[in-house]
Amino acid sequence: MIRILKESETKREAIFAREDPVGSVEEPVREIIAQVRAKGDEALKRYTKEFDGVDITSVEVGQGAIDEGFRMADPMLVDILYRASERVAAFHQHQVRNSFLVNEEDGILMGQKIIPLERVGLYVPGGTAAYPSSVIMNCIPAKLAGVKEIVMVTPPGKDGKIPPNILAAARICGVNRVFRVGGAQAIAALAYGTESVPRVDKIVGPGNQFVAEAKKQVFGKVGIDMVAGPSEILVIADGKCDPRIVAADLLSQAEHDKNASAVLVTDSEALAVAVQAAIEEQLPKLRREEIARASIDTNGKIIVADNLDTAVEIANEIAPEHLEVCVDQPFDYLDKIKNAGSIFLGRNCPEALGDYFAGPNHTLPTSGTARFSSPLSVDDFVKKTQYTYYTRPALEKAQPTVSIFAKQEGLTAHARSIDIRFDPAIVGKENP
Repeated sequence: MIRILKESETKREAIFAREDPVGSVEEPVREIIAQVRAKGDEALKRYTKEFDGVDITSVEVGQGAIDEGFRMADPMLVDILYRASERVAAFHQHQVRNSFLVNEEDGILMGQKIIPLERVGLYVPGGTAAYPSSVIMNCIPAKLAGVKEIVMVTPPGKDGKIPPNILAAARICGVNRVFRVGGAQAIAALAYGTESVPRVDKIVGPGNQFVAEAKKQVFGKVGIDMVAGPSEILVIADGKCDPRIVAADLLSQAEHDKNASAVLVTDSEALAVAVQAAIEEQLPKLRREEIARASIDTNGKIIVADNLDTAVEIANEIAPEHLEVCVDQPFDYLDKIKNAGSIFLGRNCPEALGDYFAGPNHTLPTSGTARFSSPLSVDDFVKKTQYTYYTRPALEKAQPTVSIFAKQEGLTAHARSIDIRFDPAIVGKENP
């Protein structure tokens, strides 16, 4: 049963504690990465047999199989995927950056170039967590950024095939190549390349504990979006909320993972008790009851605060992945919220709306990292470089300043690199 804590009577450690998944996978993941680096496709096939129970003869899914998956997908879902993709693209289009040029002084040009990444790897979970929505959320910003090639990896089913709905989403969103491999071995393949899987510049997408650890270990060799932890929701609700609706919103994230976190912060003790009861009433009706039960019992909590301002302070401290603000005037609190991955305002905006259809991205910072990081966006798929141009008169004007600055730092070679250009013995010869 979910715990009820009174903020005024509970130690801060209990309110803000996060339960970490039990056991470290650092060493097994390190070994998997080493094997993939050494053995390439052979290791991918071996690990697919070992972990997924599937013998695969080829790692890549051919275009014919992708087209077949599209045809086999539920037509109603295909229509929804198209509509959702359009909404996600419309939102993310506003994030597209432009290069700029600055010419504030005679003889000086400075600028910044926005350059799309060449090739990006997209990890899509499989098994009980095969989500075509993840394809949309990770692929569309990359396409808008101008990424030339998007490579998708995802575990195969017991038949060695990729679920049709995943393949349909890949085709709709413009994924270029698809590979039937998952887990840490897929991350290693994307980071280092194999005979079949091309090396990418950046890896994005959610995954289990092994995937998250693998992304952490290959970071530096490639870029990553984030090291995602278990899913989280925090609901701020006043006493006017229907406890059944609040309970349903909390369970929407609890069903993701046994390590997921569902938290309610309210100024109403009566609502807290009613939500606790509503959760117990709804849990047995869930298809993923066992997972949701473990999440609620281990990581779930209801915090009773003195008022809604205190509730916002608690939310800022926790910095949740998803934050619902279920109150009469939610925009009164928007400016006060500093730390949250994505904010859902009002009583008619469940977090699930953002997972599938609203438009903002659902790949979000977890585990408190919303204090310093952001949702996945077009910015994640570009890099920036800068350039400078000085004419000789402009350089001559700057020369004394730069030379003095460099000498003050003890870097005389820096100073000489500018001073030498005005040395009378050189001017008019090598450097006219």
